[in-house]
Amino acid sequence: MITIRVLVATIILTLSMCSHQVESQQSEVAKVPVVYSPDYKLSLFGLEKLHPFDIGKYDKIYEALENDGMLDAKRIHKPEKLDGAQLGLVHTEAYLDSLRDPRMVARYMEAPAIKMVPRMLLESKVVDPFILCSGGTLLAARLALKEGVAVNLGGGYHHAKPNSGEGFCIIADVPIAIRQLQLEGKIKKALIIDTDIHQGNGTIRCLWQDESTFCFSMHEAGIYPLPKEKGDLDVELRAGIKDQEYLEILQSHLAKLIQSSKPDIVFHVAGCDALLGDPLANGAMSVKGVRSRDQMIVEACRKHQVPYVMTLSGGYSKDAWRAQYLSVKAIMQKWM
Repeated sequence: MITIRVLVATIILTLSMCSHQVESQQSEVAKVPVVYSPDYKLSLFGLEKLHPFDIGKYDKIYEALENDGMLDAKRIHKPEKLDGAQLGLVHTEAYLDSLRDPRMVARYMEAPAIKMVPRMLLESKVVDPFILCSGGTLLAARLALKEGVAVNLGGGYHHAKPNSGEGFCIIADVPIAIRQLQLEGKIKKALIIDTDIHQGNGTIRCLWQDESTFCFSMHEAGIYPLPKEKGDLDVELRAGIKDQEYLEILQSHLAKLIQSSKPDIVFHVAGCDALLGDPLANGAMSVKGVRSRDQMIVEACRKHQVPYVMTLSGGYSKDAWRAQYLSVKAIMQKWM
């Protein structure tokens, strides 16, 4: 017959075990940190609606994840802007000075409306969001080194070069993150997996002939940028490529990429402009295909025990934000 004392002890033990399980689950929640700030969003007094990029994409993804209960105080991390020394790790002083000129920034971003932005507002409304979001890529990389996986709800500005910007990109966030982590001795080698449908020509120029980095790009032939830069491994895709063909090509390269480059970290410039209906490319992938692509890359990194950082990069169709929201959500659910 169970005594009162034994019964009480059993209850206490059970509660203790439940508490431990809850704490364990809460600890697991933090395994996929998400970096985001509402200040990522450019503000051009409505003129941003003239640009093909959905300025609200980052906010939509964040809000959808929050509505799904995927975010809490342990998951979400707010970045700080890169400082001048960090920007100078990749960009020239002359180029950084040019970011004070609305005409130059309008040219880099291919957004003529920016010419009308007063100089006094250019920094806070246009340039600073890029610098903050680039700080988010650095923070995500730091978190990935600790947790194994991290996502920046922005970044991936892979057309920015040391002395110029183009293709909506003005800060080379991934090369800067790599250089800063190398400077601190946190990493020696980095692998960039660029699946944006436009080649990351800026990233290649920033890391030109650098044996400590490896630039892999899967991009559509015959579209911007032309001519293409020569990365460490470029895979050109045909127009109209669909899920199965794309995923088979990617799968054929992933393991060899990681094994041969021996990286301390992987930066994924994700992009979702391979989606059917994107106005700036000719891919025919589905939302499910983009999600499978990202899962495949994360799983390869986890299999080889290499920290993984996701940056969102491009995507200009009406489904772009939704595709990346579902992809990020799937990654978070997989490794909760």
